Amino acid sequence: MTATEPGDDGALVLFSGGQDSTTCLAWALARFPRVETLGFDYGQRHRIELDCRDRLRSELGRIDEGWERRLGPDHTVDLATLGAVSETALTRDTEIAMAADGLPNTFVPGRNLVFLTFAAALAYRRGLRHIVGGMCETDYSGYPDCRDDTIKALQVALNLGMERRFVLHTPLMWLDKAATWGLADELGGERLVDLIVEDSHTCYLGERGERHDWGYGCGTCPACALRAKGFAAYRDRSRN
Repeated sequence: MTATEPGDDGALVLFSGGQDSTTCLAWALARFPRVETLGFDYGQRHRIELDCRDRLRSELGRIDEGWERRLGPDHTVDLATLGAVSETALTRDTEIAMAADGLPNTFVPGRNLVFLTFAAALAYRRGLRHIVGGMCETDYSGYPDCRDDTIKALQVALNLGMERRFVLHTPLMWLDKAATWGLADELGGERLVDLIVEDSHTCYLGERGERHDWGYGCGTCPACALRAKGFAAYRDRSRN
């Protein structure tokens, strides 16, 4: 298939099946008339997140008919090599802890750099100019590839290297987790919040057994703790 000339209207969303990427998908559907999604299978310990994607996509269309019309094809890329070269708690059955370099051992080196590079390659082929990701440096685990400076630098590199004018959007970059829940509420009301609670996946351990107020998960890993804290703060803000 030959590359398609990019338009100004199409968007590609990095869609893992988690809370942040589901919120970003709703954000994109509210702004762009043509939206496609991209997931990555890199041997992640919480690979169950990929199983959530189909239902999330179909249910988003039920929330808003316009979203259903705008939602285009879904793509999945096999990046098993990334998992194979990574010695992390997200790609190995290893206890989650802080590493000697001060970063959590859930950090997968180069992950977002690889994700966005493959996303740009797919966007190049599909004629999509806008690429949307859920990176955030407000409430996050300290991953250097989630920082705004990293994303801006990568945008420059991708545009130079592919001779295109991609725009990398990170709508959650300056939001804490409570504000991310609030953005979902703003975009799709309680129906979207409930969908994220019931059907998205965040837990690093891949646990889907226990149902909490904020969704399913082990309740103790950093991802669960951050999601739970943000949901409680969101509910408090909503009542005030």
